[in-house]
Amino acid sequence: MGLFNFIKGQFIDIIEWVDPSRDTILWKYPDQDKEIKMGAQLIVRESQVGFFINEGKAADVYQPGRHELTTRNMPILSDLRGWKYGFESPFKCDAYFINTRQFVDNKWGTPSPVYIPDAKFGQVEIRAFGAFNFRVVDAVNFFREFAGTDPKVTVEELAPTLRGKLIDKFTEVVAEMAGEGLSFVQLQANKSEFAKALKPRIDEYFHGFGLEITDFQIQSITLPPEVNEFLRKNTQMNMVGDMNRFTQFQAAKSMEDAAKNGGGMAQPGMDMASMMMANMMMQNMQNQQQNQPQNQQNQNQGGGAQQMSRDEVMKTLKELGELKSMGVLTEEEFNAKKTELLSKL
Repeated sequence: MGLFNFIKGQFIDIIEWVDPSRDTILWKYPDQDKEIKMGAQLIVRESQVGFFINEGKAADVYQPGRHELTTRNMPILSDLRGWKYGFESPFKCDAYFINTRQFVDNKWGTPSPVYIPDAKFGQVEIRAFGAFNFRVVDAVNFFREFAGTDPKVTVEELAPTLRGKLIDKFTEVVAEMAGEGLSFVQLQANKSEFAKALKPRIDEYFHGFGLEITDFQIQSITLPPEVNEFLRKNTQMNMVGDMNRFTQFQAAKSMEDAAKNGGGMAQPGMDMASMMMANMMMQNMQNQQQNQPQNQQNQNQGGGAQQMSRDEVMKTLKELGELKSMGVLTEEEFNAKKTELLSKL
C-alpha cells in the first residue's frame, strides 16, 4: 500500500491556480519535476486562461472550465509529441495560467518635462499625469513576447515597460497636434479628446504584447511656474477689463499685502476686493469732478439748470456711504460731502 501511494504521488492528477494576489498576470504551475497523469483534470477558473508549453513551444490553450487531459482534447500537444490516439502514459509538460481580468488604475507620468511647440508661447515644457487599465487578450503571445521562461509575472514587472511606451506615444502625438496649431491652453481644455486620439497609437504597441488597453486617462497637464504666472496675470487683466483698471487692481493688492505685513497703508478689515472697489469709486468721483466745468458750462448755456440731477446726487451719496463703511472716508468727511451734495438739489 505504501508503494502504491508513493507511485501515485509521482503523478499530477489535478492542475489548478487559486490566485491570492491582485497583481499576478502569469503563473507557472509548480510541478517539481513530476509527470502529468493522462486523464488528469485541468481546472481553469473565470478570468483565467490555461495553456501548455512543450519544450519551449506553445501547445494547447484552455478557456474557463474543467478539462480532462486526454489525446482527444490535447491535439497540438499530441501532434508535437507524436502521440497516437488512445495514448495513456503519463507525460511531462509545463502548465501556465494567465490572469485575464482588468488591471486597473495603473499610474503613468512624464519623469521629466516634455518640450513641445506651442502656437501661443512658441515652445513650452509640460508635464502630464494619468492612469490606464489593461488586460491580457492573447495568452500565448504575451508568453512569447514578454514572459519567456519567467515562472511568475506581476504588474509591477510589466508596468515600467508599458509606462515608457505610453510617454513616448504621448510626446509624439502632442508634438504632431501642436505642429497643427494646437496651443497648450486648448490641449489642457480638451484632455478627454486628446486621450481618445492618443489611445489608438498606444493600442498598436500593446497588441504586440498580447495586451489591450481598456481605458486611458490624462488627468493633468501642467506648465512651468513662470508660464503659469503669466497666465494668471493675463486672466486677472481680462477680469478687470483694461490696463488702467489692472494697474489699480495691482495697487490695491499691494496695499492689502502691505496691511497684512504690518505696513499699515490700508484700513483694518479691508480686503482686496474692497480696496479695488474703493479705487474704482474714487476714480469715478475724480472723473465726475473733472467733468464739472463742462457740466457747468452746459448748465449756463441751458439757462441755469440744476448743477446735478437728483439721480446723480443720490448715486454719489450711495458711493460715499460705501467708502465710509470701508474706512476710506471719515464720518466728518462724509457729512461735509453729503451737505455739499444735498445743497445741489
